[in-house]
Amino acid sequence: MTTHKVIYDTDPGVDDAMALVFQALHPDIELLGLTSVFGNATIETTTHNARFLAGRFAPGVPVAQGAGAPLKRAAPQPLAWIHGDNGLGNMVLDDSPAAPLDSRPAHRFIIDTVRAHPGEVTLLAVGPLTNLALALADDPQIAPLVKQVVIMGGAFGTDGVSGNVTPAAEANILGDPDAADIVFGARWPVAIVGLDVTQRTIMSQEYLASIRDRGGAAGRFVWDVSRHYEAFHQESAQLKGIYVHDSSAVAYVLAPHLYTTRSGPVRVLTEGIAVGQTIQKPSTMPVPAPAWDERPACKVCVGVDVSGMLALYEATLCAKP
Repeated sequence: MTTHKVIYDTDPGVDDAMALVFQALHPDIELLGLTSVFGNATIETTTHNARFLAGRFAPGVPVAQGAGAPLKRAAPQPLAWIHGDNGLGNMVLDDSPAAPLDSRPAHRFIIDTVRAHPGEVTLLAVGPLTNLALALADDPQIAPLVKQVVIMGGAFGTDGVSGNVTPAAEANILGDPDAADIVFGARWPVAIVGLDVTQRTIMSQEYLASIRDRGGAAGRFVWDVSRHYEAFHQESAQLKGIYVHDSSAVAYVLAPHLYTTRSGPVRVLTEGIAVGQTIQKPSTMPVPAPAWDERPACKVCVGVDVSGMLALYEATLCAKP
């Protein structure tokens, strides 16, 4: 089986935590480190949560603290009504030993790790893309050394969904649109797992209860951490369950055949009322578009095998030791 060497760039976050458990338990993923970024909570909270999660589920995996604000903007307010005051659904955290905090800032950790494993590292980014943009600014030559960049973010309107925090923008991209536009334009392979597929993928109450009952300590954690998050979905979308955002990006790394993709360069609007909007020029579009045409193609997920994705997560968490 192929082992994926992964740096998990994350702003934990309930769905980030559920995706970390998924990675930690899957035998084909080797976590090289977690890099924290602002987003669902402040950088202090997301770093604390990353250290807790790594210490509990991935002992020995280091954490490097990353950016506390976007490249050119003020840091957004924490999303306490979605992820709880502590970022992890207001659940009481146990006294698991925290993962060690690396002395390097996140972008240097990314650079050094990629250079130590040329052609092997997947950057799995599920928050604002500031750390990746800073790594490119500090060492532009790392781009061709990265195996792939898989991002949870963006929305392309293929299922009628163009945003979740504004009518035009998804939260991670809006968190730092300047960084996202840089990352999508770099010369590394990029796959974007956005709302087009993550909001089609729903973990129902019954599904989560089954994970709780059959997944041991990890399954119980997934249930506990998602209670506040599920209540938010019920109130905001009348959904009896939760959208599967960050874990969908993990599923793409493990099983890209579950996703239908469309190729073409992607731009991010960095100003105006639609700031944060992600726009792809499909490779099949023949007309010139100079703002897109000089940039590399990205893969955008436009379709998903929902049952296959949910089965993969369930099998990972509920596998017998």
